[in-house]
Amino acid sequence: MAWRSSGATNEALIENLSKNGLITQDRVKKAMLSVDRAHYAPHAPYEDSPQPIGHRATISAPHMHAAACEALLPYLRPGARVLDIGSGSGYLTHVLAELVKPGGKVVGVEHIQPLVEMGMGNTRKSAEGRELMDDGGIRYVKGDGRLGWAGEAPYDAIHVGAAAAGFHQALIEQLRAPGRLFMPVEEEQMQHIYVIDKKEDGTVTRTKDMGVRYVPLTDAPTE
Repeated sequence: MAWRSSGATNEALIENLSKNGLITQDRVKKAMLSVDRAHYAPHAPYEDSPQPIGHRATISAPHMHAAACEALLPYLRPGARVLDIGSGSGYLTHVLAELVKPGGKVVGVEHIQPLVEMGMGNTRKSAEGRELMDDGGIRYVKGDGRLGWAGEAPYDAIHVGAAAAGFHQALIEQLRAPGRLFMPVEEEQMQHIYVIDKKEDGTVTRTKDMGVRYVPLTDAPTE
């Protein structure tokens, strides 16, 4: 039903995602309604499809952002700390910040400085985004997402927005116990979403979910 979920406005897009069963949780719907995708997607922002944002990066389709939020939702409580790897244009970083306020913090990590600056600039297009940036609810940093961002760890939830070559141990180590990691993983020329849970005793379980197609989690391009 994703292909039927596009709309003429942000509200229409989110309502269609809800109507088609791609958003099922009221908290996720409210958060996505509060963040105008037009501030983050340069072309056709209300289409339910991925779009290029430059620098060999993309903004994922809205239904994938909804899936990530719903999978992580039990750990997205007010005051929670979240890591968003491959934050790109900043859209999901902002949505996640809406889900953990008041008192929460989301760190968006990008490996290309212009994308760090893009996320910051896009977030400041709205009053809500400016407030989150100024209050420390959102922070964008440049770094290798495969290594996470140890300076703010541990995280209640971690989202990875690019396909990893494996289960990077650094990310699991930076996850709070209990905590949850949502990431696409490349395996045998296929990609699947994995939901990785760290339990209170530190044990880790991996649940394989839907097949997907993401750009790879790699070094910054040299060109």
